Amino acid sequence: MREADRPWWMPLAVAAGWAALWLLARTWRIERVGFEECDRRLAAGERCIYAFWHARLLPLIFTHRRRGIAVLVSQSRDGELSAGVIGRFGFVTARGSSMRGGDEGLRDMLRWARRGRLLAVTPDGPRGPREQLKPGLIVIASRTGFPIVPVASSGHPCWTLRSWDGFRIPRPFAKVVVACGAPVQVPCVLNEKSVEAWRLEAERAVRDLTAEVARRSGEAA
Repeated sequence: MREADRPWWMPLAVAAGWAALWLLARTWRIERVGFEECDRRLAAGERCIYAFWHARLLPLIFTHRRRGIAVLVSQSRDGELSAGVIGRFGFVTARGSSMRGGDEGLRDMLRWARRGRLLAVTPDGPRGPREQLKPGLIVIASRTGFPIVPVASSGHPCWTLRSWDGFRIPRPFAKVVVACGAPVQVPCVLNEKSVEAWRLEAERAVRDLTAEVARRSGEAA
């Protein structure tokens, strides 16, 4: 979105969103699961693409703050608000999606990868279908050579919004579980058939991890 197109209230909304999330997240009881090996690899200089469902991104903004992770965000007005809020938590953004600016978003992500940034994608965003991984993530992984690392969060109790994805907001003092799964290494050379095979494998990895953290937090009880 161009500067001239931004509504006057956007900076106020960004500041309010940042403050609300910061205060809420400080009350959560957070448990991190399975990050030891991933953190060791990152400390050694390796890079990856974090992949997680759109509905469950809120706790990850807090737990992965101040790392300079590049996040793919849509070019919509909602995306502008999201980009402003996560920017205050130390993320950088690539602007584009499967609906608007897809090629531009891909180029931005590749530029951030060349600069050594970690990447993050909600592969069912920005408008779904819910928990269905789109092939754009596989393309980014193939182009960069970065492994896809499934990540999931679950908070219990939580509020569930009436949005396309059932966006989840852990309530104050909720138990929040954030987990990291085994990496999925996509080859650099792909054809149409192999893109679909890797898409299904990555989708299964994110779904299985999400189900695991839901059980662990008590959400699925």
